Amino acid sequence: MVFSSITFIFYFLPIFFFVYYFSDRRYKNAVILLGSVFFYAWGAPKFVFVLLGTTVIDFYVVRLMSHQQRKPLRAALLCLSLSINLGLLFYFKYCNFFVENINHLLQHAGVKPITWAKLLLPIGISFYTFETVTYVVDVYKKVHKPLRNFWDYQLYIILFPKLIAGPIIRFHDFADQIYDHFDHETLDNKLRGFYRFCLGLGKKVLIGNVIGAAADAIFKIPMEELGTSMAWFGALSYTFQIYFDFSGYSDMAIGLGLMMGFRFPENFNNPYTAVSITDFWRRWHMTLGSWMRNYLYIPLGGNRVNNKLRLYFNLWLVFLASGLWHGAAWGFVVWGAYHGFFLVIERLFLGKWLQKMGKAACLYTFPVVLMGWVFFKIEYFHPAIGYFKRMFSWHPDVITKWKFDMTQGWRIDKEYIVLLIIAFVFSFLTVSELGKKIQQKVYYGQYSAKMHCAMMFTCLTIFILSAGRITVSTFNPFIYFRF
Repeated sequence: MVFSSITFIFYFLPIFFFVYYFSDRRYKNAVILLGSVFFYAWGAPKFVFVLLGTTVIDFYVVRLMSHQQRKPLRAALLCLSLSINLGLLFYFKYCNFFVENINHLLQHAGVKPITWAKLLLPIGISFYTFETVTYVVDVYKKVHKPLRNFWDYQLYIILFPKLIAGPIIRFHDFADQIYDHFDHETLDNKLRGFYRFCLGLGKKVLIGNVIGAAADAIFKIPMEELGTSMAWFGALSYTFQIYFDFSGYSDMAIGLGLMMGFRFPENFNNPYTAVSITDFWRRWHMTLGSWMRNYLYIPLGGNRVNNKLRLYFNLWLVFLASGLWHGAAWGFVVWGAYHGFFLVIERLFLGKWLQKMGKAACLYTFPVVLMGWVFFKIEYFHPAIGYFKRMFSWHPDVITKWKFDMTQGWRIDKEYIVLLIIAFVFSFLTVSELGKKIQQKVYYGQYSAKMHCAMMFTCLTIFILSAGRITVSTFNPFIYFRF
């Protein structure tokens, strides 16, 4: 079940909030927990037991660790918890990848390949695994006390707005909200949460899906038939699709949380206006960047290392891990290494030049990010290189009546062009001071009665248009759903 589905919007959500709002305060967390279990079980009925089982083990291991005074025993329990969580992530997400690569090497060596039944990937395992890691590490470092009981921990892990696609919320940033979110369940927050949900739904369905359908059609064209112009349209379409798809989903998650009084961290901050790749990663999937910095980069030594070579290696390693976190394919690894390379050269010399360019430096950042998405979309190295060859060497497109005509039945039409322009405008809106003021007012400003009326009308219109689009369209993917 995804947020942009008829089942979720018209069945799950109304029933859930009806029961939640009319429940006594003592039972509201129980309603959230039951709703979250049902939400996950709807899409993954078998894997819900894996999720529930690991949280049981994890909670009691961490509680035992928190009561220990001897450091060796505390460290051993920390390692046990991390081994369980990261071990399950490796087993479900990466075993297929490693077995396939080993078999490829064995085949070249003339050795019989390993027999292996392919594993299905539990929904959202990358996201909730990282949150379990923050729990055990934060308790181990005594940043925050462990939660009072098992049900509170289960709620932290399985809370449905953030369960399958984040934001990734660090334990010590969320722990107290389990007990005080009722106090923030105000009418203003409920309305603002609804507005945020509708805006995210519109970004995902009305922009991301339409442009995404174009990207999918273009990337399915046989390489020998793909023209240069169409290859660039494909890369550009996917660049906007992944942003409006994922940021829209994050907006929906933040809005749903706010309707229950939870305050989730922002996950995006106009990433395509970034003035460097370093700046891009301060703005794109911000909660993942924060996790990588606090739980991987800093433990590796961070900026405190004496040797600059070690500093650059740490940066590169973190982004290799980030690429592999996104998916078990060489394309993701290359994508991570690609971003790591630009981060390193910006530290070496390029960053000084970009600072002199000011806002104009986004003219460097955006094309670099766009080309990186090709590896992310295709997932495999050699086909991605073939796609780049089409982008950077001239090949004519098939043109019928002055329209790019696709053999798969898709062609550039007025709707696509209009939405591509809208996507560009919204992506770069905050380059101007006026755009920043508009965004600040809509997302974070104080609302007057007139502002509430205007937002309600706007968001209801977006909601109706989005719902209509979902009912008539068969294309409604969610890119990060598989991570």
